[in-house]
Amino acid sequence: MALQYDHLQTDTIAAIATAMSEAGIGIIRISGPDAAAIGSKLYRTPQKNKTDISLWRPGTIRFGYIVEADQDGKENVIDEVMLSWMKSPHSYTTEDTVEINTHGGMFLMNRILALVLQAGARMAEPGEFTKRAFLGGRIDLARAEAVMDLISSRNEFARKTSAAQLQGAVSSKVKELREKILYEIAFIESALDDPENYTLEGYTNRLMGTCEYLEKEMHTLLSHADEGRILREGIRTAIVGRPNVGKSSLLNHLAGEERAIVTEIEGTTRDTLSETVRVGGVLLHLTDTAGIRQTEDKVEQIGVHRAQQALDRAELILFVIDSSRKLTVEDEEIAERIIENLREDKKCILLMNKTDLSPEVSQEQVEELFTKRGSECPPLLFCSLQTGEGTKELGEFVSELFHTGEIAEKNEIFLVNLRHQDAVKEALDSILLVKDSIENGMSEDFFSIDLMNAYRVLGTILGEAVEDDLVEEIFSKFCLGK
Repeated sequence: MALQYDHLQTDTIAAIATAMSEAGIGIIRISGPDAAAIGSKLYRTPQKNKTDISLWRPGTIRFGYIVEADQDGKENVIDEVMLSWMKSPHSYTTEDTVEINTHGGMFLMNRILALVLQAGARMAEPGEFTKRAFLGGRIDLARAEAVMDLISSRNEFARKTSAAQLQGAVSSKVKELREKILYEIAFIESALDDPENYTLEGYTNRLMGTCEYLEKEMHTLLSHADEGRILREGIRTAIVGRPNVGKSSLLNHLAGEERAIVTEIEGTTRDTLSETVRVGGVLLHLTDTAGIRQTEDKVEQIGVHRAQQALDRAELILFVIDSSRKLTVEDEEIAERIIENLREDKKCILLMNKTDLSPEVSQEQVEELFTKRGSECPPLLFCSLQTGEGTKELGEFVSELFHTGEIAEKNEIFLVNLRHQDAVKEALDSILLVKDSIENGMSEDFFSIDLMNAYRVLGTILGEAVEDDLVEEIFSKFCLGK
């Protein structure tokens, strides 16, 4: 259940609901009890007559004009428009809503918005239209958050998961889990209050089965969350290697443009350089780093330090090796640093670059960088960034390492919202406490306390029992006009 409708402010709000850019159409949305009255002040029929919009059949859109009266009372046409009327509760916000479809010039839209505000509306806050939809009970909080996720989606997977959440995929799953928990709470309370009609004999076995089901379902939601984040947000990727092995060339090749300076002079890259590209069906947030080596140059030392930081933060490491030159101490040191990161379940791909030149290092020698240190050698890709040979296979390597192809095809619920993930984690902890209480032979009162906490925290995903300041924080991140 959402917050009570009477929490809504009684004023009428307005904002431009489309992008602030030169376009064919722009929309000014007005929502609240005075929406029809404000629209009626400004709108004229094709015959330039006044009309009471509230008398229109709800859900209609009509052609006409927006006018402004001058000092002499003469009405001047500002623009020809299509004006739509939606009667409460059958609108996006659940309130009376008028939308003025005007031509999309920035000056023109702001001009009409100013007239709307002069007529009695106030400027909407970021996300306030969607917040009113939530407060009015049309959507729960999870679906409200999906609106902004859908607007900000950057790839098909993000769009798909946000659309599913908007349609209630996450909400339905949460409601299903809460119903099972609520049934057990109600049964325990009934048995404690009316032991003559409800017996708890053998109940702990049944409750254990329910808890195991809930644990499994919550684990599944959380395990898919990280997979979903990868496809939705992308992978933090560091390009590392000693100087002049082709790191910047790799960045330029993947970016499709000359983003980094490439010369034969070692140490050209003194700082990190970032770019986002799509590889293997997933976004890679690339960081090109300075060559990692011992140097007396203070500026280059700073670059090397930042390179090591980028390596430590990365989820994927692209270790570039120059196959036309023998391995060096720097390669050994980089390999050792990478092995430390691999122990944290990070991924790495070795790129044997410059295969168009005569080889000076063998595959066995590169593999030995890792195997002699007790680590399995990462996948090895032979390529030439000069000719482009072998670079297409990089996408296949990334897809295989992160299982992006399999994830994208899964018909699963992905918790991409960190607030939702935290709530499920807390609920799971409570369910595990119930299992511990059962195994330790605790009384049913203990079961009820932890079950109630799981029920409560899952409810925060939907917007139940959430503080007003949390609601304000969530909607403040929305764009203006939504």
